[in-house]
Amino acid sequence: MTETVILPTTPSRRSRGTFIPPLLIFPFLAYNLVVFTFFGGNAANWPAGLFTIPMPSGVSWAISAGDFLLVIGIICLFVEVLKSTNSSRASIMEHMLSMLVFVLFLIEFLLVGAATSSVFFLLMVMSLIDVVAGFTVSITSAGRDVSMN
Repeated sequence: MTETVILPTTPSRRSRGTFIPPLLIFPFLAYNLVVFTFFGGNAANWPAGLFTIPMPSGVSWAISAGDFLLVIGIICLFVEVLKSTNSSRASIMEHMLSMLVFVLFLIEFLLVGAATSSVFFLLMVMSLIDVVAGFTVSITSAGRDVSMN
């Protein structure tokens, strides 16, 4: 049994793709803006309620500022994982910048007192998941770019 591999005679042009910066920078900036502008550098104010939603059970569901920011972070993480399936030249730069965002999260978590909250920690974990998942998905999808007939 033999297989025939057909190689293209002209090199295929990879799409450059559009460059989209790491989206988890937005929750990072929003956290810093809120904690230093509105909370006066005190991370203990994140459980403060933003609004309540009445539920059919008769109990009100209170949404805090931290909960709202974490939902934004989860949405950004989802889009980042979708972006990592793209195997363009811009994706390498996006992975490097995602790593930089994680390093910024880590440095601020370790050195800045206003970042010592569970909200910031969970955003930092989302950034770490973005970095690991981005490299993993990119390596896996790059292996599938090679097609053999």
